[in-house]
Order: sequence, then C-alpha cells, then structure tokens
Amino acid sequence: MGKKNSKLKQDTIDRLTTDTYFTEKEIRQWHKGFLKDCPNGLLTEQGFIKIYKQFFPDGDPSKFASLVFRVFDENNDGAIEFEEFIRALSITSRGNLDEKLHWAFRLYDVDNDGYITREEMYNIVDAIYQMVVSARGVSKEQQSVKGVT
Repeated sequence: MGKKNSKLKQDTIDRLTTDTYFTEKEIRQWHKGFLKDCPNGLLTEQGFIKIYKQFFPDGDPSKFASLVFRVFDENNDGAIEFEEFIRALSITSRGNLDEKLHWAFRLYDVDNDGYITREEMYNIVDAIYQMVVSARGVSKEQQSVKGVT
C-alpha cells in the first residue's frame, strides 16, 4: 500500500532542496517521520486534526486545523502529500517575511478570491479562540456567562 511513497526519488529530493529551505538530510528525516505517521504517504484532514488535538488537548482545534489543512493541500485533492507538507513547513518555519505573509493571507482568504472579508476574519479568529480558550482555563459555562459563545 505505501510502497510507491516509501522511498524518495533523487529528483524529488533535488527539487525539494531547491524549492525549500531544507537540506537533503533534513528532507530525508522529515520524510521518514511523515511515512511513520502516514504509511500510505497521505495525510488526511482527519489525521491533520488528530495531530492538532495532541497539541491542544483542552481546546477544540478542529476548525483551525481544517483551515490550515486547506492551505497545505495545494492541489485540493483532500490529502497532503509529502511534497505539499514539506513546502508548507519550509515556509512557515523558515520562510522570509513575504513568504510567511503570503501563506497567512491564503489561510485567512478562505474562498481564495484575493480578499479577506470581515466574515473570513471572524472565521479565523473564532477558530483560534475555539482552539485555545479551554486551554486557558475558561470553562464552557464561563464562556456562556460572558456571552462569548
């Protein structure tokens, strides 16, 4: 099942070292870890959400993770392949300011129309809030009393 994705071809490595801020060694290490977590070479949206839940166990990162997933999934096929993963990781972790701003803009511009509407802004803020509010010790009851929900 995972055979076709189990080994990176040299031309893929060469392309990724040119297109990203990672070295060949780093790309090989990331690929090894990616296949460990995704033996078939594909990271689904549910798998992506599951990863986020490990980092935000007290909140609900589902909405935010789905928004980030959409940006990682460059070809919109419903799964993140290793090349998509490593390119997004390169930008978010080591990219220059312009690259990071462009990536963040794509995160906020949910309908990809080139504009961030008020609704899209509220959408991302709400997603972040859902992800972190419980982690800060604010109970659902307190949120309701404060009129947050």
